[in-house]
Amino acid sequence: MRRVVCVFLPTWPTDLWRRRHGGPPPDEPLVAAAQEGPRRVLSAVDRAARGLGLRPGLALVQAQAMVPGLTVIEADPEGDAAALTRLAAWCLAYAPLVAPDPPDGIWIDVAGAAHLHGGEAALLASLRRRLGRAGYRVRAALADTPGAAWAAARCLAPETVLPEGRQRDHLLDLPLWSLRLDRDTVSGLAQLGLTRVAHLLDQPRGPLRLRFGEEPTRRLDQALGHAPEPLAYLVPPVAHAVRLAFPEPIGAPETLARVTGRLAAMLADTLARHGLGARRLDLVFRRVDGLDQSVSVGTARPSRDPRHLARLLAERLSTVDPGHGLDEARLAAPSVERLEARQLAAPGGEPDPDAMAELVDRLVLRLGPGRVYRKAPVESEWPERAVRRVAPLSPAGGVTWPADLPRPGRLLPVPEPVAVLAALPDAPPTVFTWRGTRRRVARADGPERIFGEWWLTDDEVSACRDYYRVEDETGARYWLFRDSLTKDGARWWLHGLGEA
Repeated sequence: MRRVVCVFLPTWPTDLWRRRHGGPPPDEPLVAAAQEGPRRVLSAVDRAARGLGLRPGLALVQAQAMVPGLTVIEADPEGDAAALTRLAAWCLAYAPLVAPDPPDGIWIDVAGAAHLHGGEAALLASLRRRLGRAGYRVRAALADTPGAAWAAARCLAPETVLPEGRQRDHLLDLPLWSLRLDRDTVSGLAQLGLTRVAHLLDQPRGPLRLRFGEEPTRRLDQALGHAPEPLAYLVPPVAHAVRLAFPEPIGAPETLARVTGRLAAMLADTLARHGLGARRLDLVFRRVDGLDQSVSVGTARPSRDPRHLARLLAERLSTVDPGHGLDEARLAAPSVERLEARQLAAPGGEPDPDAMAELVDRLVLRLGPGRVYRKAPVESEWPERAVRRVAPLSPAGGVTWPADLPRPGRLLPVPEPVAVLAALPDAPPTVFTWRGTRRRVARADGPERIFGEWWLTDDEVSACRDYYRVEDETGARYWLFRDSLTKDGARWWLHGLGEA
């Protein structure tokens, strides 16, 4: 299934000029002007100028009369287009299939690559956040087709993800210009009372083609996914890439797996000659109808083992739609690191670190990048602050947990309140109720007193916890604590389960 992101930069020329020259502040209007016949007209306006009623196409003298002291720059469409292409090349960090959409857009086909960024919504949020920090006003949408993504980016929320197969439902109420129709066609359709996409769906196609040509129905079919729309993707200058062309189109899953294995072996040889290992792989298949299909995978550490790389790519081949056949395949390693040759471990010796890296790669591919990690100690008195998540293969630091302080096998993210009965106010609990279940304590050990970290916040100057390890009559173990005494007495909490 194709999944395309449309990045819309509504004020690209003025944002670009501000980024290069430091221009007026964002709340002051800025416009670009160009010569159009005998007069000069506005070619681009920023958000502040649009709020004052200025629009592209307006005569410059009229704009200056409406907004005295207006800042005007010379339009540079060639420079803007070149900068857009460079920005599109930067977007290759998100997926291998990227195409500029002049004058103010970029296409990114993220099918097979969104999982590397935490999913489609996380990818879209990251893209908008990073471009926004660079000073660009951005709207972005993700859909099954370029046409649907283009319309959603301009007519729906600034950050929109259309569910797979549901673009029709979201396009029905949009204006006809969202189908990328020219102004004359939209005006002519409006004279017939056709102003929404839904109106066009109900019309017979023959009369529409006779009066307006093929464009309205073609754009409608492309937006709904009924007609193909190839994009002119950038070909990145990747130093480490291999390619296979096929005399006859291929499409069977087992054939794709064999081709992937051959490409992985060819790329591994190239990497070995340069002493490198891949950290990211982009596999692109070209269909006979011109629609590219891509798969991207990442590795936890540099690797050039062809079997491992082929296995990772094979996990994602199910996302490739061969259509009527594939006639070319390219495998590239856009991200590489040094990987020197090393002595293989002897049988029964130390664990092979590459085997662990391969396991991590497979788990990340199946579960997602944010779900595979390890816990590392942090120097903190407070138990919930004494642990943090780190990358699964990150090197061990110099901090360790104290061996003489027993901790539970599972620490709850947030302590949960419990009702406790104790023989004395400062004695261990004899009975406690947690999540509606009453548990009688058979054994208890404690207290272990932990004071708040007063150097972090004033609220912890007087904070104090008394922790108890308790075991109920069934043998289950819990980690309870009593917080600081107040006028209403102390409160009890359950913080951990099991025994480390």
